[in-house]
Amino acid sequence: MKFHILDGFPKSVSPSSHAAEADGFVFLTGQFGRDLDDPAKPLPDGIRAQTDVTLRNMRRVLDSLGLTMGQVLSVRVFLTRFKRDYDAMNEVYAGFFPEGARPTRTCIGVTDLVRDALIEIDCIAKR
Repeated sequence: MKFHILDGFPKSVSPSSHAAEADGFVFLTGQFGRDLDDPAKPLPDGIRAQTDVTLRNMRRVLDSLGLTMGQVLSVRVFLTRFKRDYDAMNEVYAGFFPEGARPTRTCIGVTDLVRDALIEIDCIAKR
C-alpha cells in the first residue's frame, strides 16, 4: 500500500491522504470546488461552477499521479441540494467523460459538506 501526500497541493481538509494506492487501484479523497492554488478563496457560486472546479481538481490530482480521467472506474458524487442540482451537475459532469467510456457512479444527497460546498466527488482509478 502507498499513501500519497502530493507536493504542490493544499493539505487535505480532513486528516487524510490525497490518495491511497494498492494493487494498481488508486483511491482519491473527495474533491470539492476550492481553488487548489488559493484554497482560502471563496468557492464559486452555483452547482455548475462548483462541479467544473471539482472535476478539474480531480483531474489535476490524477495527473499528478500519472493517471487520466480515462482510468477512472468508479465515482461517488455527493450533493447537498440533490433535486435542485442533479440535472445541472450531470450536464457539466458528462463533459469530463466520453460517452461509451464513463465510470460507474453513485450519486448521493447529503445534508452538508465541508466549507458549505454544494458538491464533493471521490473516485477509484486503475493503473
